[in-house]
Amino acid sequence: MKKITLYDTTLRDGTQGEGISLSVDDKLKIAVKLDRMGIHYIEGGWPGSNPKDIEFFKRIKNHKMEQASIVAFGSTCKPGLQPEDDVNIKSILDSDVQIAAIFGKSWDFHVTHALKTNLEENLRIIGDSVRYLKSKGLQVFYDAEHFFDGYKNNPEYALRTILASQDAGADLICLCDTNGGSLPLEIQDIVSLMVQKLHVPVGIHTHNDGELAVANSMVAVQAGAVQVQGTVNGYGERCGNANLCSVIPNLVLKLGCECLPTEKLTGLTELSRYVSELANRSPNPHQPYVGNSAFAHKGGIHVSALLKNPETYEHIQPEAVGNIRRVLVSELSGMSNIIYKAEELKLDIDLNHTNPETKAVLEQIKDLEHQGFQFEGAEASFELLLRKGFNGYHEPFNLETLRIILEKREDNDIYSEAIIKLRVGGEIVHTAAEGNGPVNALDNALRKALTGFYPEIGDMRLADYKVRVLDGDTGTGALVRVLIETHDKHDSWGTVGVSGNIIEASWQALVDSIAYGLLKKKKQPKQDG
Repeated sequence: MKKITLYDTTLRDGTQGEGISLSVDDKLKIAVKLDRMGIHYIEGGWPGSNPKDIEFFKRIKNHKMEQASIVAFGSTCKPGLQPEDDVNIKSILDSDVQIAAIFGKSWDFHVTHALKTNLEENLRIIGDSVRYLKSKGLQVFYDAEHFFDGYKNNPEYALRTILASQDAGADLICLCDTNGGSLPLEIQDIVSLMVQKLHVPVGIHTHNDGELAVANSMVAVQAGAVQVQGTVNGYGERCGNANLCSVIPNLVLKLGCECLPTEKLTGLTELSRYVSELANRSPNPHQPYVGNSAFAHKGGIHVSALLKNPETYEHIQPEAVGNIRRVLVSELSGMSNIIYKAEELKLDIDLNHTNPETKAVLEQIKDLEHQGFQFEGAEASFELLLRKGFNGYHEPFNLETLRIILEKREDNDIYSEAIIKLRVGGEIVHTAAEGNGPVNALDNALRKALTGFYPEIGDMRLADYKVRVLDGDTGTGALVRVLIETHDKHDSWGTVGVSGNIIEASWQALVDSIAYGLLKKKKQPKQDG
């Protein structure tokens, strides 16, 4: 079994992505999480570039790593300088790490146009920088920046740059596809050749500008690379880096490499979402392996096969990476979707392909979706629909009348009041409530009317409220879809409403929200008499 080490650069290269910013506390939390996940090397940052990274290296010493080694990143010394006089090199030493990763130029075009020096001086600063850090007792990884572009342009010189780092004592040479434009077969051929020419281990660092970072990392490993660098969720410069959330399961489950204990792999989805949260980025639902949609099934034919064997439409078991299987219900659904969801929800109803009630529910769902309803984000509304369709569910309350009053006053404030009459069991309750808008007033009145019967409503809170216009061509007369997310102390659920009137759509979603919350509690109203 081939052993591969994992090198995470989320805290440095990942933060170079647009919209990504991590505080020192965030970086410390992520480092601890990566260590517990089993990552071998964690690049903490560039201590010579900003105060935040300097503080990180000071504070990370107070966190005992289970297995990960903290790495400081930097560049070779500047042309014309000796390493001992270079501020960047000094900052690496001041960070008090045991491992340094320094990058140097491999592409002659970059040497002359970006670094503004000659080719021989570039070779000198590479060798001297590596040699100096080694003399100070550090392990040194040399990152050959733009190596693949450099090799394609001038193979002889690109090779000389990495040989200079090897001769100076580099412990590993990482070949970088910095512009992210190389193709897998190019990566494979060049890595294979470099593995033959070098006597130190080779690593791979790819960017995703051609949507090939993960593929390029995989072929590099197959060609002999023994270290893969990347970031959680693929965060990074421009289009990002190789996504470790895809790289890791590919290495373990597809190539059979030894890089992470199998039991640790189940924490991958949690790691992805944890880093997303700290980076203040919405998780990508379509991200392979760890995305919310990675194992979501919608087509009826797919679900029918899944009921027989999940392997028919899943390349791995979702549980292997800590994810879950989801079956969606929509106008594309077949009866298998309905049956699967009923079994998943543990509904005690008679569901089979020949049951006429099953067909009726399926047709109702398709008709509602044609009207604009969407149950993919509103599974609570879907469960209520199923229960109603099979006569196993009774509404906890029924509307008698509802009136909304809007009044614009001289102070330009909008006054909103909802007056509501409900039937709960055999009792009528009539009440009113104000709000900062009509929907808020409606929500307040509904809760006020029901709390005496269902005290547990007090634990329910509206967490999100979204409105989407479905047919904008009709202007203010357009249909709107309202999606509501509600949570209590233990759970959250989504409900939906659709109408040409936003109040009616909101009412539908609010009623389902409270009804489902009560269904979860399985409580009966407290009534007098």
